[in-house]
Amino acid sequence: MDVETALTTTRSVRRKLDLDRPVEREVILDCLRVAMQAPMAGSQLGTLRWVVVTDPALKAKIAEPTREVGHAMHARYGHRAEPRALASSTHLLDVFDRVPALVFPCLQGKPEGKHVMLTSFYGSAYPAIWSFQLALRSRGLGSTICGYHLYGHEREVAGLLGIPEDYTQIAVLPVAYTTQRDFRPAARQPVEEATYFERWGKVS
Repeated sequence: MDVETALTTTRSVRRKLDLDRPVEREVILDCLRVAMQAPMAGSQLGTLRWVVVTDPALKAKIAEPTREVGHAMHARYGHRAEPRALASSTHLLDVFDRVPALVFPCLQGKPEGKHVMLTSFYGSAYPAIWSFQLALRSRGLGSTICGYHLYGHEREVAGLLGIPEDYTQIAVLPVAYTTQRDFRPAARQPVEEATYFERWGKVS
C-alpha cells in the first residue's frame, strides 16, 4: 500500500471490526514499532507507554464505564451527530468488550497550565497514535480513537491496568482485523475552501 493511499483511506473503523478473529501480539508490536518513530517533544521522549489488553475479563470491566459514559453522551449530544456516525458509535459501545485488543497510549505527567503546555503534551502522543493507526491499516486492521472512560473513570481503569498515578491515558484504541479491505477517501470540504494564504480569509 502506497503512502498516499494509506493516508487517505485510514478511517475510524467501528462497525467493520472482525470481533471473532484474534489479533496476534507480534502484529501489534510491529505496528507499535512504527508508532514509536513518530516525532515527539523533547521533554516527552522516552515516556510514551502502551498498554495492550486482550484478556476478556479485563475488557469486560473496561467496557462498563465506557458504555456508561458513551450512552449518556449519546443521549445528551447525539442530536448533533450524523445518524450514521451515531449508529456506528453506538455499535462500538455495544460490542466494546468483544473487540480483540484494546490499546491504551499513555504519557508521563499530568497536563495542565497554558495552551502551549497542553499542545506540547498531547501533541507528543497523537503523531504516534496516528502512525499506529496507519500501520494497522497497512496490515488489514482497523481502529478508532475512543475516550469515553476518561470522563470520570480514568483512575478506575488505571487501577484495573496498574497504570502509575503519574501517567495520563491519552485514549483507548479498539483494534481488530477489518471485515473489508477496501476503504475510500471520505467526503471532505475542498481544500481550496479551507486554506488561506498570507492571512485569514485570503484564498489567492
